[in-house]
Amino acid sequence: MTMVLLTAIGVGGATVIGALIGFIFKKISHRFSDIVLSFAAGVMLAAAVLGLIMPSLEYGGKFGILVTVVGIFAGAVCLNLIDKLVPHLHKLAGVDSETHPNANANLSRVLLFVTAIAIHNLPEGIAAGVGFGADDPTQAILIAVGIALQNVPEGMVIIGPMLAAGVSPKKTFLFALFTGAVEVVGTFIGYFAVNLAAAILPFALAFAGGTMLYVISDEMIPETHAHGSERGATYALLVGFCLMLVFDVLLG
Repeated sequence: MTMVLLTAIGVGGATVIGALIGFIFKKISHRFSDIVLSFAAGVMLAAAVLGLIMPSLEYGGKFGILVTVVGIFAGAVCLNLIDKLVPHLHKLAGVDSETHPNANANLSRVLLFVTAIAIHNLPEGIAAGVGFGADDPTQAILIAVGIALQNVPEGMVIIGPMLAAGVSPKKTFLFALFTGAVEVVGTFIGYFAVNLAAAILPFALAFAGGTMLYVISDEMIPETHAHGSERGATYALLVGFCLMLVFDVLLG
């Protein structure tokens, strides 16, 4: 339980760390953000496959492949439905006081932006918690690291739009703290769900893996390829993926 608590705090705290970086460097270049986000995408991709989808196949028994495939698509569809209700970063980022001079409209857009991040953070937190259900702390930690790395640039991009919309630094930080806290809650939901009902573990692992694959393909990769840094972003993703492979072998 101590490890789960530390993981939950780490995953949620990564958003806050990103927010603090955003306060210090209010104008972060797209190239830097894209490289960092792509690296995180590579880490998350390896974590989803090695830490969630492969264990789902192992625990699934006779119908393992069917359970895993259904779980992956269920996770993806779930986030797709959430996207339809509340669009995420690549659809709401970029609020700027110069291009959007109406302060009230800016504030409403930013609040929707923060709400979207919070809603999307819940299944990511659940994925971190579900990882502990596989009885392999190493894989669970790798999953959490992948999600945490993705949360750092996400926390960074929260700050600029909110300050530009006239939100005070104190409230901006509290909003960032809230989005991180949602992920902490999600981690515990995932952990207790698979421990209370071990029978759902294969499906839960695949579901969590599907949500991560969806985030990578639908949000992270398009965002990192939208500002002219496609080549660097691609190599950053490969570095992140291979780094996780190395850790998996060394710690396995």
